[in-house]
Amino acid sequence: MTRSYGYLPLFDPQHGQTVIEPLASGVGWWAGASSAIWDREQRCFYLYFRLRRPRDLGRGTDCRLARSTDGAHFQDIWAATKDDFQAESVEKASLVKTAQGRYRLYLSYLAPQDGKWRIAMMEARRPEEWEPARAVHVLGPEDIGAEGVKDPHVLGIGPAWYMIVSYAPTPQVAAERAAEMHVTRDVYATGITKSHTGLAASLDGVKFHWLGDILSPGAAWDAYAARVSSVVYRPPLFVAFYDGAATVAENYEEKTGLAITWDLRQYVRLTPDAPALASPHASGSLRYLDAVSAPDGIYCYYEYARPDGSHELRMNVIEL
Repeated sequence: MTRSYGYLPLFDPQHGQTVIEPLASGVGWWAGASSAIWDREQRCFYLYFRLRRPRDLGRGTDCRLARSTDGAHFQDIWAATKDDFQAESVEKASLVKTAQGRYRLYLSYLAPQDGKWRIAMMEARRPEEWEPARAVHVLGPEDIGAEGVKDPHVLGIGPAWYMIVSYAPTPQVAAERAAEMHVTRDVYATGITKSHTGLAASLDGVKFHWLGDILSPGAAWDAYAARVSSVVYRPPLFVAFYDGAATVAENYEEKTGLAITWDLRQYVRLTPDAPALASPHASGSLRYLDAVSAPDGIYCYYEYARPDGSHELRMNVIEL
């Protein structure tokens, strides 16, 4: 059943097509956190995704890039592991192609030095040539006065680059609670702070200026997390997909809501009381939705909970 919120028709996620399967069955085995582009010059789709294992088996261990001519059937063309980035875990990234025809990947990773999430960037003439050893720092928690920053979604608009990120504000808590924030190596899963969305801007896509919070947790199903995963331009505004969680218990199992914005800084929730998209299975999670405009419609790639508790990467097309 297709629904519309006035700006963009949606889809029935149960009718989605499986694009990437997890490495195994069960909770903690996930394929997703994707980012895709339609490359007009190459006439193909490129899709980044990460593969995750349960925490005791390594967490986010693998990231890959795949190519497709139809947006549904992909072949891997590049791969790396968390060890290649000297990271404890790798997560969502943002894939972009510059006006000069170069490919960039903005990747969130967990730094072993301090147990905090941060973002680095690789660039190459062809994505197959990315070298993790040459990744450069673009945004860290120390740059924005927070406890973590991850899950970028990068847009090039005119001469500027805008990076939408999930960030964890530094909470006002007792010293003993503050000391616990990074013991688990994932501040987002502690319940001590929350998951907000912020915005940074840059003229070169490397040195970013922090513009601040753009979407904070709400009062209902998204009271713990409000994380914008992607935006798609539908003139005269942007439609944003965002992940929400009611409590820390739903961290890693978020669902998807919708918001609109004219300037990428001020958002109006279209789904304040309940998510727009969820899986009918297990936790109900449907998260990290990445919307990609292509000639025949908007391709939506998202993590989707399966009956066994694992997550697969699915795709639906919104035909316009």
